[in-house]
Amino acid sequence: MSNPTSRTVGFKAGERNIFFHILTACNLSCRHCYINASQHGEQTLSRQTIESWLRLFADPARKSNLVFLGGEPTLHPELSQCITAAKKLNYAVTVDSNGYLFHDFLERISPEELDYLSFSLDGPDASVNDPIRGKGVFDVCLGNMKKAVAAGFQVSVIYTVSKANIDHLHRMVPLLTEIGVKRFFIQVIGLRGESAVSAQKSGDERQETPQVSRDKWLEVVPEVAEMGARAGLHVTYPKVFLDKGEPFECAGEVAENYFIFPNGRVYQCPLCEDYALHTYTIEDGELIPRKGLTEKMLFPLKIEEGCVMNRLLQPDTIEYDDSGRPVARISCCLLKKEIY
Repeated sequence: MSNPTSRTVGFKAGERNIFFHILTACNLSCRHCYINASQHGEQTLSRQTIESWLRLFADPARKSNLVFLGGEPTLHPELSQCITAAKKLNYAVTVDSNGYLFHDFLERISPEELDYLSFSLDGPDASVNDPIRGKGVFDVCLGNMKKAVAAGFQVSVIYTVSKANIDHLHRMVPLLTEIGVKRFFIQVIGLRGESAVSAQKSGDERQETPQVSRDKWLEVVPEVAEMGARAGLHVTYPKVFLDKGEPFECAGEVAENYFIFPNGRVYQCPLCEDYALHTYTIEDGELIPRKGLTEKMLFPLKIEEGCVMNRLLQPDTIEYDDSGRPVARISCCLLKKEIY
């Protein structure tokens, strides 16, 4: 087999990615869930509203990448109809699922209508995955993943790296290749939602965060990504730390990324989702720019640490040397590495 190709996936001017949370309900209570009901609402959008908002963000002249999210999006009884509507609007459609695939989802949609069906799995077996995602989740997710591959769907897997599972990341490669998965997304855990709660102070003591250290990330993740590529997987993972001399670039200034929630909040940076810093709101079917302090006002700020949002919202993730300078600059969280 030829050597894998590795590249940093830069931001393309005008690239459009729409991350659409059509509900926030979920049958699981994952330890790193980023949904925050007080900020994101508890609504389940109607099919009519979903289709209206899809039209709002569609661009007939360009293909936009659309990801249906939750909570668990397959809990929505009309998700299949919403996918059909999205394809008519020229979206490339992915569904991110926890693997339970409610409402006979595989029987109600065809592989031709869905570009990717993505499963979240945080361990190569139940002993690793289930303490993070819930008892019995591994077996259900794996079973439905196999059904989806057998039915002809393009299947990808998302693995959120934390201290609880990073030492098992390499074991995902033989599991995924055996099943027939083609794409593997390795994610860094963000301090949002439940992860942010675990990192908050408890009395005078700060609880240990679930994030792995820079050294551990760089030791494990790139090596496993190359291992996966050699096995035939297309692996994508966050850049996280910029190389020496590599310029910082914010996706919010270059690409079009919209993170939509059922209460009408629309963010452009996922790090901001625990706060009322959203750039837009959807009101009466229109996308309205917000007044006052928003995330968009902060994107142009240039700091030595790299990502200004990371510095403001999760500063404990940054290491400094004895002179007070950052050991490594943090990249935009939407900057990825690909290897295949």
